[in-house]
Amino acid sequence: MERALVLMGCAIGAGLSMIAGIGPGIGEGYAVGKACEAIARQPEQKGSVTTTMLMGCAIAETTGIYGLVVGMLLIFLAPGMFLNRL
Repeated sequence: MERALVLMGCAIGAGLSMIAGIGPGIGEGYAVGKACEAIARQPEQKGSVTTTMLMGCAIAETTGIYGLVVGMLLIFLAPGMFLNRL
């Protein structure tokens, strides 16, 4: 019974950590849309806008990567750690 509860908790936690991938997707889409608007208004600033947009998207993507890492740890590492203590 304890084994099932540990595996269930890890699976639910991993699923919830994957929700962290939604935020970066929405934020990056919004940033790219606004960058396209800025370039349409001032085409001479294309290089500056693109550089800033790419830097912001890279920083926003780290949130999704952290969520992925936590999910992978909960799936592959945590069950073994918790089950060894039972």
